[in-house]
Amino acid sequence: MTPRPGAPRPPVQMWIPPETPAEMTTRLRPVRTRRPARTVGAVAAVVLGLGLLGGAVTGTWLTGDSSADTPERATYAHVRSAWHSVPVDTLFPRTLTGDNVGPGGADRVWTRIAVAPDSGCAAALDPLLTKALQPVGCARVLRATYTDATASSVTTVGLVFTEADEKGMLALHNRFTTESLGERTDLMPLTFPAEGTVAAGFGSAQRASWTINVVTEAPVVVYAVSGFADGRAVSDPQPADEARSKGATSAPAQAGLGHEATGVAQRIEQGLRGAVGRSKDDSGDEGQARSRDRAAGRTTDDVMETAR
Repeated sequence: MTPRPGAPRPPVQMWIPPETPAEMTTRLRPVRTRRPARTVGAVAAVVLGLGLLGGAVTGTWLTGDSSADTPERATYAHVRSAWHSVPVDTLFPRTLTGDNVGPGGADRVWTRIAVAPDSGCAAALDPLLTKALQPVGCARVLRATYTDATASSVTTVGLVFTEADEKGMLALHNRFTTESLGERTDLMPLTFPAEGTVAAGFGSAQRASWTINVVTEAPVVVYAVSGFADGRAVSDPQPADEARSKGATSAPAQAGLGHEATGVAQRIEQGLRGAVGRSKDDSGDEGQARSRDRAAGRTTDDVMETAR
């Protein structure tokens, strides 16, 4: 409506743009006059570009990044979180059995006598072994100690959960293999002694045989170290593969301690694989039932437990 002559004009309402964040400001430059044809072309190009970009983003949200959601990556992420969600009795069963795994193909039975609180690498591993594992990072270390049926030997087994992906674990595995790092005495894992048990005197000097396995299908390094239950010191510790070899005459070999370390480590690794596989399959009523079972059981967040 046109105002009457002489009537005051209404105040002009000016639109004020929102304040631009400081990190996005820039010095203003003169704007050149654009021709209509170029302007229309530029607008069309921008619209087309935004459409393609939007489609790509939408596709990523709907289908996921193929490089980020591979089965291997999903498995690695699942295993990495297993240390605090799987019951301790599942990761470290109270009893382990091994058919034909002892010297001469003898059957073996091991009983768990202690479980350590979860910890970082610095508290659970020798400094030099920690340095060797540094390329893959250390998320957590879980440990338990077992004894054989005759209570004449003790074995500490450990699970080192790393922060690496499949490529990193494969590189570490290749390095341990080509450089024979798992056979170096200065990289021998530490023991976990437990007061009031047959492993009370199981210290560094009592280490007799050991094994270290870098798993490539999951971000885990499995190790085991064995010794005599009577607390005797061992002057010539020997890698498990050498102690198990035919004709080996060292004290660890004669006592079958290489078989002890290997047998316990293999069964703990097999148990971890099975536990992770089952937890990945948890769904529906069956999954809820398993979740209730885990909730009722003790997890590795528990403090140290000594077997009765």
